[in-house]
Amino acid sequence: MVRAWYMDDSEEDQRKPHHLQPHQPVSQQDLQKLGVNSYKLDAENYETDPELAKIRKENNYSWMDIITIREDTLPNYEQKLKTFYEEHLHLDDEIRYILEGSGYFDVRDNLERWIRISMEKGDMITLPAGIYHRFTLDENNYVKALRLFVGEPVWTPYNRPADDFEARTKYLHLLAQTA
Repeated sequence: MVRAWYMDDSEEDQRKPHHLQPHQPVSQQDLQKLGVNSYKLDAENYETDPELAKIRKENNYSWMDIITIREDTLPNYEQKLKTFYEEHLHLDDEIRYILEGSGYFDVRDNLERWIRISMEKGDMITLPAGIYHRFTLDENNYVKALRLFVGEPVWTPYNRPADDFEARTKYLHLLAQTA
């Protein structure tokens, strides 16, 4: 299962863990209150994994592809990493399943503090539409991830501020209900 913690505000390399001192872990239950769900799956057998098939069917994740983020495979690698790390939201849920490698998703809590979510092989995460977040590799500089979508893939980031979107309004309503 993913590990999560509150981040420091250091300007150090974004690929470092950035643990707040003293360390403040974030529980799976706290992530769920933010609408963030995670799963531990069998990445070695993702094509035939019945648990992944069940999750896909229950959530109507009908489309998928694989993205590899590594300097020698991703065109404009450095620029893409900067883009992924800009705080943004999407109008649809974001679903990522780590098949190889590792990285971090950062999300904002209801008090605007950054939470870092460490993901490695076998971890799958769903981020709700409207949540501000960002992504970066860790110091291993490599991840291969399965991207899942409901219907045709849409991956348009809306950089902050993007508070006028209906997805953001709905997300804030969800947060108010779980508070």
